[in-house]
Amino acid sequence: MLSKSQISFVTSLQQKKFRKQEQVFIAEGEKVIIDLLASSFVTQKIFATEFYFEKYRHLKIPSSTECITVTETELKKISALTTPNEVLAVVEIPSYIVQESELKNSLTVVLDNISDPGNFGTIIRIADWFGIKNIICSPDTADCYNPKVVQASMGSLFRIKVHFTDLPAFLKKNNEQDKIPVYGTTLNGENIYSSKLSSNGFILMGSESTGIREELTKFVTHSLFIPSFSDGENAVAPDSLNVAVATAVVCAEFRRRQA
Repeated sequence: MLSKSQISFVTSLQQKKFRKQEQVFIAEGEKVIIDLLASSFVTQKIFATEFYFEKYRHLKIPSSTECITVTETELKKISALTTPNEVLAVVEIPSYIVQESELKNSLTVVLDNISDPGNFGTIIRIADWFGIKNIICSPDTADCYNPKVVQASMGSLFRIKVHFTDLPAFLKKNNEQDKIPVYGTTLNGENIYSSKLSSNGFILMGSESTGIREELTKFVTHSLFIPSFSDGENAVAPDSLNVAVATAVVCAEFRRRQA
């Protein structure tokens, strides 16, 4: 049986302050754990049903990982999901350093105050799909180790380096030294489908409610707009496109030009 201390510890990790304090987070779901075990992330513990351990006995679980068999009822007590899966893992938070050499010749997604965990997790998944290896975030962007973000990323979190930094300082340094193109989506930008797009650059996406904050717009070297093709009285508002969907459209257009 799970002890009260084990239950208390795992459930506390649903809160950012305890994740930061313990430097671990939780990941749940069969596919998510498969991707986790295939990555370089360090898995401290795996809580799973007997059925799960039997079904996935072929998985290579490190000897340093503690495997704990639990019942479905016990798993529900520690899960962050409404409907728990068969497995939950406690994972160490990695430490990343922004490698400027990685950014100069590649595409990088830059997120300004993306507060919705579902959107953030989906953006991580989108970046992974389009082969983008780094995401740079403002400190007020949702925590990438929030259980909802981890779940929405569907394992892509384990293949993407997510960094949190002071965006004005980061983009100012780029403007003065590296001069990597900065593409920002705005309502008065140039039609993305007729714009010139480089093979490298920062794709800057703003808050779901307010877009890119004013202090960052001065660093945007190329302003892009995703046009709507709906018309008539019931046409959608030009600012109604979901930020995760917008990120997918922009990334897809960049990659289409490179194909």
